[in-house]
Amino acid sequence: MTSPDTEYASLNDFYRVAWDQLGRGVADAKHPARTPTLATISANGFPTQRTVVLRAADRLASQVEIHTDSLTPKVEELRENNKAALHVWIRKSMLQLRLEVCFDIMTGSDVAGRWNAVPPASRISYGTHPIPGQPIMGPFDYEKPAEQARFAVLKGHVHQIEVLYLGTKHQRALYRRSDDWCGQWISP
Repeated sequence: MTSPDTEYASLNDFYRVAWDQLGRGVADAKHPARTPTLATISANGFPTQRTVVLRAADRLASQVEIHTDSLTPKVEELRENNKAALHVWIRKSMLQLRLEVCFDIMTGSDVAGRWNAVPPASRISYGTHPIPGQPIMGPFDYEKPAEQARFAVLKGHVHQIEVLYLGTKHQRALYRRSDDWCGQWISP
């Protein structure tokens, strides 16, 4: 955790802190990085956002992972355009993380091992009837059976990370991936 007077001396430290925060979100259900905002482009061309649960963050592979129902609108949107954004605000650390990500949608036998790791009580998140986002007559006119066939993993390949620190002295950096990561301080 950082204090309001923290200063980051190097681009490498700042980059490491960003990935450390994402890792904490995976490990700690109460950490703000656990539930980033995912933005995609809807069928009508407008951006759409929702809160998701971060299930993996791998700095070396530059990847993040989210689990979802394969029939949700976000999956349909990512099938049309796999480019998306993740946003994390970590108030106690005064950090904002913005990630540009390209997602692969994995289902079926490719994710069977991950399904086995999903707690039985959480499996009801995959299989809602009617399909998520469809109109219903009343607020509880739906069922939530667990359907392994509807379980999907969104494997995100991170291409860019922007880190903004809003302490006493603001700091901001942009990191882009080509063959390797390259960072640049930018004006906050």
